[in-house]
Amino acid sequence: MNTRDWPIRGKLAALVVTPVAALVALWIFATTLTVGPARDLLDAQTLLDDFGRPGEQVVAELQNERRLSMIYLADDGGSSELDEQRRRTDAAVAELRRRIDGEPLRDAANDLLDSRLDEFVGTLDALPAGRGFIDRRQVDRIGALGLYTGMVTSAFQGFAALATLPDADLNRQVGALTDLGRSRELLAQADALVAGASTAGRYAEGEHTRLVQVIGNQRFLVEGAVAELPQADRASYRRLTEQEAFVRLRTMQDDLVASRARPRVALGEWRSSHDAVQEAMRDFELGQADALAERTVPVAVGVLARLGAAGLLGLVAVLVAVLVALRVGRSLVHRLTSIRAAAQEMADHRLPDVLSRLRRGEDVDIAREAPPLEYGRDEIGAVGRAFNEVGRTAIQAAVHEVTLRRGLNEVFLNIARRSQGLVHRQLAVLDRLERRAEDPDELAELFRVDHLATRLRRHAEDLVILAGAAPGRGWRHPVAVVDLVRGATGEVESYERVDLTTLAPAAALGRAVGDVIHLLAELIENATAFSPPHTRVEVSGRRGPDGYTVEIVDRGLGMTPAAVEEANRRLVDPPDFNPAESARLGLFVVARLAARHGIRVRLDTSEHAGITATVLIPADLITDEPAVSGPSQERMARVTRLPAQPRPRGGRITRERPAASTPVVPLTADRVGPVDLNPDTEGLPRRVRSRGPAMRGPRQPVGDTPSPRSPEEMRRIMSALQAGTARGRQIGAAQVRPVDPAATPEPPTTTERDA
Repeated sequence: MNTRDWPIRGKLAALVVTPVAALVALWIFATTLTVGPARDLLDAQTLLDDFGRPGEQVVAELQNERRLSMIYLADDGGSSELDEQRRRTDAAVAELRRRIDGEPLRDAANDLLDSRLDEFVGTLDALPAGRGFIDRRQVDRIGALGLYTGMVTSAFQGFAALATLPDADLNRQVGALTDLGRSRELLAQADALVAGASTAGRYAEGEHTRLVQVIGNQRFLVEGAVAELPQADRASYRRLTEQEAFVRLRTMQDDLVASRARPRVALGEWRSSHDAVQEAMRDFELGQADALAERTVPVAVGVLARLGAAGLLGLVAVLVAVLVALRVGRSLVHRLTSIRAAAQEMADHRLPDVLSRLRRGEDVDIAREAPPLEYGRDEIGAVGRAFNEVGRTAIQAAVHEVTLRRGLNEVFLNIARRSQGLVHRQLAVLDRLERRAEDPDELAELFRVDHLATRLRRHAEDLVILAGAAPGRGWRHPVAVVDLVRGATGEVESYERVDLTTLAPAAALGRAVGDVIHLLAELIENATAFSPPHTRVEVSGRRGPDGYTVEIVDRGLGMTPAAVEEANRRLVDPPDFNPAESARLGLFVVARLAARHGIRVRLDTSEHAGITATVLIPADLITDEPAVSGPSQERMARVTRLPAQPRPRGGRITRERPAASTPVVPLTADRVGPVDLNPDTEGLPRRVRSRGPAMRGPRQPVGDTPSPRSPEEMRRIMSALQAGTARGRQIGAAQVRPVDPAATPEPPTTTERDA
């Protein structure tokens, strides 16, 4: 029959309902009469022969050894009878271990009985050590009683695990016989206590109380166990208890309960009555156990017969279900597999290939990339047609997304280029104003505007980076690392909170200078933005075999371990820019700049409860520090002009950095201009503003242009300024006086802008 165009409901019904109905019917029947209960019934005889009887023999020998040990501890002499009993106990234990290690018992036992057998064997391992304590009299009679009682209790826990037969009546009888055995154990405990107390002539502390409890528990267990026996067996046990030995033993038990100081019974009479009762109860239990084992065989045969009939019927039903399922299922599986293969091909190969081609700028034919496929006229065919539409829509969406992203990048780049042009023009105007400014206050305001324009230029470069292009700034010659760090600090709003500690001498190649400055500026700005205003941000650097490492440490809010891990993952593998994550724009820019030059950036939790940003500039971008003078350094001087630096009248003077071997002091301590090096005052160079015309010198006529200085004069001025700064630092370091926090620095001047 042709099942291709069946409705999906009919196919599922034919595929599922028929075999499931057959299997459910078989399951309902098989759960009632399964092979498991039959096997349990057949294994009952094995459990009785390999564990019940050997275990009961071990219990009897342990009970006898316990009584003789109590007598030994109550008497100062030795006991040859105890030695002989120990040999009998060891023989019984060895036989039990052989049976437990055998395959028949382990195969017949369930998980519960397996664990109980292992526990019982484990308690028997403590027997030699316990005997040693008894021989050395390092334990009292109560302790010896507890030693043997624990082993016997473990054995009865194993006997209780035998009550797992599928027949409820049989389980009740097994439980009743186990309780009768426990009552005999309590009777044996009483015998051991009486033997020890009679030999010593008195009860030890706690022995009489224990004896009363044992006798009460023994009678309680007997009453409950007899009530669970079948009526005929219950009557047999009642007749057994009417014997003279049972009556005499009960009377002596009552006397023992009443006497507290010493046992008031004849030990010989007690012993004869106890042994007779123990023997009669043991024979009754073994007879009942044999009868139970014999009753399990016919029950098991009946279960197997019913199971065979159910299995035959179930087999027929299963065969029919399998034939139907194979016929219908083969068609469904083939068609569904085709749809799955097409979906995987689209998701794993076709769509990624389309995206990569679109990003490369190639044209994509949607009809060719998502051809229509025929899957039939039923519901599966409808699913296939829907998948065709999904694939076509996905490719269209990819085309639109890439087109939109490409247009967005163009917008970013266009805006950035326009902004850069305006900022450069603004910086040029500020340069001319700064050169002509004479009033220190007016010059300070120009410096603030200069600083804002510098930061604005960096933000414009962010847009260029988002658009996937390279910023315009570039250098032809290497630039000292200390100048790079100062240039980056000059592009940060809270520059006055940044301290430059030790920076090892080195230089970066010109092709990476602009990007390194931008990268460090982003990290330093993050450090200042996410730390309290009163804290400092420290920047240090060292040179190693792998390159140059710059560390930026703040004492700010910090980040959670999960956030640090996520940020480091993005820094190692920068993702595509997502406009929805604008809060992490700086992190994205840093990742892009680092990936461009192979720079490694990592964030870690610092010991100051903040974040340490580690920047490793690779060795192929690092070279030896160039000389202070030279075209590149004169050009870089404008980049490293430090905050709070006014220009004296008559020329554009920039501050040179100190020698590379001199540790860099915090930026907040740098003050350029006329300085006071009096050792009695503040030791670091401090800027002194002009107070009036006398300090400014003669005023030039209005409209005159300041005469330019020669390069030799500029070099002399810069050398004198550097020497004065170094002397001021030496004096300040000798005095070790903190920087006056009231001396708020002025904003920085413009950075490099001849891109």
